[in-house]
Amino acid sequence: MARRTGEQTRALLLRAGMQLLLERGVSAGVQHIRLQDVLRRTGLTTGAAYRLWSDQADYHRELAVAMVRMRVTGPADVMRARVDELVAAGASGEDIIRGAALAHVQAAELATDDPTDLLDAQSFRVALALRTTADTWPELTEASHERHRESIEAFTELYQQVIDAYGMRMREGLTIEDFAEAMAAMAEGFAIQSLERLPHPSFQLSGSDGTPAGEWTLLGLTVRALVDSFMTAREDADPEAWVRLPRYA
Repeated sequence: MARRTGEQTRALLLRAGMQLLLERGVSAGVQHIRLQDVLRRTGLTTGAAYRLWSDQADYHRELAVAMVRMRVTGPADVMRARVDELVAAGASGEDIIRGAALAHVQAAELATDDPTDLLDAQSFRVALALRTTADTWPELTEASHERHRESIEAFTELYQQVIDAYGMRMREGLTIEDFAEAMAAMAEGFAIQSLERLPHPSFQLSGSDGTPAGEWTLLGLTVRALVDSFMTAREDADPEAWVRLPRYA
């Protein structure tokens, strides 16, 4: 059997560290991933690790960066699949908001039985927790910024497809990128609350006094208000394509 190269060994040890992070959850943090546990899992010796990293802190830095860069699926793939299902079912614009927001809340709470979706949600939670400490190392800051840019690009494309399909446009002076940035800040904020084990509020609304009817998450209602602030119907749009949103003073 050919000997592993240094880069192959590095990748193996980082992959094992990321597996431990995913198994233990965000509470572990990279500082609690001991190189001895990683080496034991991979069957390698201490010398193999210390030929690559000067000490455990050096390994932790690179592990944190690798975890933030890790993606199980594309940035918007899971949400795109949910939105595509709703569009195919003839959902209204409000149904899109409500359904997509519920899917995000469930993912943040790991409330899914699909193995791929569960792994994607767990990796998102771990990466998000690490990103809140991005100023620890310059490399982690750079990786966090890179992940953010990738996500904004992917969700900008998804949001543009949805508003085109439902006859909406951005209000003057605002762009779809602005909307994506606001959505990211809001969605990640609610995800951090989930990490804190704060329950996500939901409401059963009657549809009176300008509220939408049915069961809504707080995220869904907030997205609904955000859509109304950032978007309006195109002049050539089908008025039935989107349930009009009330104006918020």
